[in-house]
Amino acid sequence: MASSKFSAPPTAQHYLVCGTEDCENNCLFYCNPCHRSMCEQCRDEHQKSPDTKNHEVVPYQQRKRQLPEVKCQIHLNKDVDMLCEQCHVPVCSKCATKDHGGHTFIDLETVYAEKCAICLHEINKIEEYFLPTSQDLLKSIKKDSIEIKKIMDDIRASMKAEAESLKSMVDTITSQKIEQVNEIEESLQELLKSQDIKYNGYISYLYELVKKFYGYLSSKDIKTLLSEIIRNLKIDPIPETVKPIPPVFTAGQYSKEDVTKLLGRVTVPDTKPENRKIKPMETAASTQSKPKGKRRKQDREKSDTKPTLSLCSSVTKVREYTVPGVGKVYHISLGKSGRLWGSDDNGNLVQTDLQGNQLQKIQTSDRDGYHTVTQDGDLIYTDRKNKVINRITVDNTITEFNKTVDWEPISIHSSHINGDILVGMIKGKEAKVTRYNKTGEKIQNIQRDNKGRELYSNPHYITENINGDICTSDYIKNVVVVVNKSGQHRFSYTGQGPDFRPYGICTDLLGHILVGSISSYLFSMLGYRNNVYLLDQDGQFLSTLLTQKQVEHCPCSLCVDDENNLHIGDYLFFDNTVTVYKYLQ
Repeated sequence: MASSKFSAPPTAQHYLVCGTEDCENNCLFYCNPCHRSMCEQCRDEHQKSPDTKNHEVVPYQQRKRQLPEVKCQIHLNKDVDMLCEQCHVPVCSKCATKDHGGHTFIDLETVYAEKCAICLHEINKIEEYFLPTSQDLLKSIKKDSIEIKKIMDDIRASMKAEAESLKSMVDTITSQKIEQVNEIEESLQELLKSQDIKYNGYISYLYELVKKFYGYLSSKDIKTLLSEIIRNLKIDPIPETVKPIPPVFTAGQYSKEDVTKLLGRVTVPDTKPENRKIKPMETAASTQSKPKGKRRKQDREKSDTKPTLSLCSSVTKVREYTVPGVGKVYHISLGKSGRLWGSDDNGNLVQTDLQGNQLQKIQTSDRDGYHTVTQDGDLIYTDRKNKVINRITVDNTITEFNKTVDWEPISIHSSHINGDILVGMIKGKEAKVTRYNKTGEKIQNIQRDNKGRELYSNPHYITENINGDICTSDYIKNVVVVVNKSGQHRFSYTGQGPDFRPYGICTDLLGHILVGSISSYLFSMLGYRNNVYLLDQDGQFLSTLLTQKQVEHCPCSLCVDDENNLHIGDYLFFDNTVTVYKYLQ
């Protein structure tokens, strides 16, 4: 088995000396404003000085990289120190005034430091996750190689033992058959021996008779001759004997295949090989400062649960329940204590438990993914007609969360990371996602990518991934759009074929994105089927979850509970059933 050897990590350093004059101590820290490395003692003195006590001093590895001196290619006596936001090119001060009038600029050193930080972050990911995980997989491969060698040795030993056993059996049976042949031969020889004795006796009898007749011829007693010849002239007939019938050997009827069957078979099981388990990477959200406030159980147990979870080899049905008071289950919002909210496309919004008991019902005017449950257990839902977002507290008090003025809110999700409220909205042909904090204050609008192109058309369903990515589905344009928490477009997923029509969307503790797709009538007639698409955190298609038998459902609404089970609400008319599947283990 080939092995891989890795060189020292790219962040490994030689011994660094403190940047203070005449100090030869080991460098441990770095002053970003001064761009100077320093030892622990010099750092303490630096921070005591009135002139530098407020300077940002950080561990050397976390230092802000100093911008290299690069001369402007147009103005050779000027250094490049700014970045033009419109042209995305580095410029000097003369370029900024002469060639980029009216443009906005960013400090190039800041941009450079950010890019260096991204590189260091990627290096850290490689060193902390990709490299050790790959080395673990390599160890797993070597372990499997040893195990395969042992298994094959055992198979070879079993084959030889089987052959020896067959040989021994052949020798035994051959000896028995030879003994049988010997007995037959002995019997036939006995018969022939008795026939030999019989004919020898008869021949002796004939010799005696000839001798007697010769005696008569030499006798001179005519009277006696005549009387003896008359009395003894009768000769006994030749005795009859049978010719022995020898046995016939019939060769055995067998072929190479018959012998092969006797010696057993070596087969490779016709089963799909399991993917090697790659432990998920700790996301940026888990390595940065932890959000304040209450969390759902799955967030509190994330660090303990993530490494042990993996996809099941097959998806199994756990149970099903009904949501009374709705015609179909267009959207599900899981609450606390086994309670949930379900809705249809006629504005019926019902709270129920997992036994199907209706707890309360609200009449609204919306459909799609228009309600969510917060970390505190409150229900927040949109009123598209009146362009308002409402809150229902645990004690059933209804308050107005926010007015959206000209925009129609059509989808909503409460973040399990920080409690923010994400809302998908439309206005005419425009669409956007707006982020509110817990109190209803608007803190972010996401509408276009960095090239000014519209990101959304109709974000009917919305959710958030464990890394802060915002995921929306649009069954008008048949696309899933994912942006990061800063609103930068990461990717768009349009399915594996023409039958992709995304409805409900949710994520799980492994960062998977699950999307319910319902084929149109035309595509269903062509053999396309409804299903749940499983994507990884970066939008790569992994698989469809449901089997042919399970896709009798129309997976309109999706959510994952605290036990990592997938709840699927049905789109079919007069079907208020929610089916629960286990797909993680």
